[in-house]
Amino acid sequence: MITTDFVPGSPCWIDLGSPDIEASVTFYRKVFGWTADEPAPEMGGYRMLRLDGTPLAGLGPLAQEGRRPAWTVYFATDDVDETARAVVSLGGTVHEGPREVLSLGRIAFCADPQGGDFGLWQARDFPGMGITDQVNSLCWVELWTPDGAGAQSFYAELFDWRYQDFELPDSPEPYRIIAPSGHAEGREFGGMVGVDRAQLAASGGDGDWHPVFAVADCDAAAALVTASGGQVFMGPEDVPRVGRLALCADPFQTGFVLLTPSPE
Repeated sequence: MITTDFVPGSPCWIDLGSPDIEASVTFYRKVFGWTADEPAPEMGGYRMLRLDGTPLAGLGPLAQEGRRPAWTVYFATDDVDETARAVVSLGGTVHEGPREVLSLGRIAFCADPQGGDFGLWQARDFPGMGITDQVNSLCWVELWTPDGAGAQSFYAELFDWRYQDFELPDSPEPYRIIAPSGHAEGREFGGMVGVDRAQLAASGGDGDWHPVFAVADCDAAAALVTASGGQVFMGPEDVPRVGRLALCADPFQTGFVLLTPSPE
C-alpha cells in the first residue's frame, strides 16, 4: 500500500505534463472527480489536483517542446543531491536539477539506465500527496522496462528496495513487487516487470513508470474513460489476487491503470 509518511524510496507525488491543461483538467474531473486549483504563476502555471479538497497530484505544461505527455512518479529522499549523484554513478541520467521549488522542497528529474523517467523529491514545506489508497486516488506505481534484471539492480542500489516475485499468467518474467527496505510487511507500493520493447511503443522503447488509480467499479470507470475521450487498451479483466483492472490512456495517450482491488 502507498502511505503518506513517505519513507525514503517510497512514492510521494505524481504529476502530469500535458499539451492542453484545460482539456486534461476536464478529463480527470469526469473520470475521477478531481478538481484543479488555479494556475500558479510563480510555478509556470502548475496546478494542484485535489480529491475532496486534498492534494493528490499535479498538472503542468510540457517541460520541453516535443516532450511526450506523461505521468511522472516522484520518490522521497532525505538528500536529493546525494541521490541524484547516485543515479549518475549507477548509469542513470539526471535531466534537470537538483533545484529548489520555492519553499516547498528540492527536486530533480532523472531516468534509469533503461530510460524510465522518474522524479526525486526532498520535502520541506510540502511533503506530497495528502490522500492515497482510497477510491479515485493513487494506490500503486508500476514500471514496465525492457530490462527487468537491470532495473531491479539499479533501484535496489539507489533506494535499497526489496523485491518479491509474483508470477503472472503468460508472462516470461516474474512481476517484482516493490517495498521500501527495513519496513514491515504490507508496505508494498508498486511493481516492475520486464517486457518486450514492442510493448513500450508509447515511450519509444524506454522504461515507463505509470500510476495505478483505485476505483470502486473498474468497468464503470473504464466506460467513463472512453466517454471522456480517452482509450481503454486492455480490460477490464480480472487478475487473481490482484483485482479487476484496465489499461487506459487519456486523450493525449498518457497511460495509467484503473484497479478495483481484490478483497483477498
